[in-house]
Amino acid sequence: MLNELFFSSMTALLVCMALIPFLRIVAERFQIMDQPGGRKVHAHAVPRIGGIAFAVGACASIAWWGPKDTTTFSVLLGCGIIVIFGVWDDRVDLGYRTKVVGQLCAALAVVLGGEIWFTTLPFLPDVEVPAWIGMLVTVVFLIGVSNAVNLTDGLDGLAGGLSFLTLSGIAYLAYLSGDSTVLVLAVPFLGAILGFLRYNTYPARIFMGDGGSQLLGFMMGVLAVLLTDSSRGPFSSSLALFLLGLPFLDTLGVTAQRLAEGRSPFVGDRAHIHHKLLKVGLTHYEAVTVIYLIQAGMLGVAYLLRWQSDTLIVPLYLTLVFLVLILFIAAGRGLLSPPTSGAGYVLSNATIARFVNGPWLTDLPIQFLAVTVPLFLIALVFLPSTVPNDVGYVSIGLFAVVLIGLSCSSQVAPYFVRGGLYVGTTFLLYVCEGSRGGPVSAVAMAHNVFFIIAAIMVLLSLRFNQESRFQTTPLDYLMVFMAVTLPLLPEVSADVSHLGVFAAKLVVLFFSFELLLHAFSTRVRQLGLVSLWILFGLGIRILL
Repeated sequence: MLNELFFSSMTALLVCMALIPFLRIVAERFQIMDQPGGRKVHAHAVPRIGGIAFAVGACASIAWWGPKDTTTFSVLLGCGIIVIFGVWDDRVDLGYRTKVVGQLCAALAVVLGGEIWFTTLPFLPDVEVPAWIGMLVTVVFLIGVSNAVNLTDGLDGLAGGLSFLTLSGIAYLAYLSGDSTVLVLAVPFLGAILGFLRYNTYPARIFMGDGGSQLLGFMMGVLAVLLTDSSRGPFSSSLALFLLGLPFLDTLGVTAQRLAEGRSPFVGDRAHIHHKLLKVGLTHYEAVTVIYLIQAGMLGVAYLLRWQSDTLIVPLYLTLVFLVLILFIAAGRGLLSPPTSGAGYVLSNATIARFVNGPWLTDLPIQFLAVTVPLFLIALVFLPSTVPNDVGYVSIGLFAVVLIGLSCSSQVAPYFVRGGLYVGTTFLLYVCEGSRGGPVSAVAMAHNVFFIIAAIMVLLSLRFNQESRFQTTPLDYLMVFMAVTLPLLPEVSADVSHLGVFAAKLVVLFFSFELLLHAFSTRVRQLGLVSLWILFGLGIRILL
């Protein structure tokens, strides 16, 4: 099953990234744009089509790789309904009644079509509630989660990153409980969100729009129901409160602040947690990273409480809600003032560079990567003993695509080169990892030593080489965090831990590619030849 999950995630990621350039043109043509002003923090019009891209990528991957049953069909139908209404809202700015109708139709598609609803409620694990009560609670729950995630979509990369973390936590708990249904539904969305976030981190080139944010909330709600309903698995339904933590808390806090100030809870303002973090002096990057950390902490609490009863989970959550409400109300009344000092919170690269002089930190790391990474990939093509047929055929097709792309203009060629490097390297590393078995050989040891040294050089280049012009983003921190922690998670099998090491190696190579493409922009075609060599080497194996 591990192979199916890997390929479903990659399928969703590649479809999403392939659709985004085309959809950006469509958004400008049909004026599906997010205009600046009011509560918005961006200064220019941005296409709101990211939700369509990752919806198509994730749903197409689920339809192809997932089980062909009523549960899958009903979830895909619900996703389609909520995306259609969301895109409609992005285009003409629907009223809230029409939005709720769309969310209601999507929820009913899942509840009635897939028979997905809470059969038990908190504090009543042994009592099967009447079906109509369970359906009603589930519909209200799904509508609430859809709107909660929609409300958190206020900064570049925020809603997407929060959703990625939440879906990762849900997928991990599903892995622990052996829930294959939740896994095959969650993993494609993880891949699709990563493809979207590459374009959505600050400064964003696309937004997900209401269609995307409502879809993510809806999908997280559906998966939370499937995972935490006591009749389906070992987890309590109250655990969903922590899994969906920050969006719920933010919505509750904003609502409480508006009511305390005598305003309507349905009128938008700049009272959300990301607005408050910006107000106290954090930068865009720092605010998003802090929110990521908060959500990661709540997922950690969900993991620690996974086997606990409702009598512990619910009081802890209510205590947290009470503290959040107090903080929101206090901030709304001006009791939490920002610092008066104009000093930044993060020491800049330029400040650090004053203490470190010499080319051994500014030039040597990037030069090392420029020489060793291409040579390593060229040599690695000879390592795998076998190549799966599907990988070989896809590599042949991509070889032709990249070859055509290299003949295009200098503005277009880098996109083909980047795609060839990313996909070809993923395939190459995948078949190499699968070919290495048994005791650790000298080749395997050298392989691992190279990645350790390359990781150090990447970090030094990011920190000290200003000519690379490649700036890290919260998405990069998120990827590094996931790659490092996955192999260390408790109760993870050797295969999954091995997959985590594989992901960490990919992160090192992907960062290297970005650094080289920025620092050596005049050598893009040479890197394109490396990608052609990789794809040719993988494709020729199945022909021979």
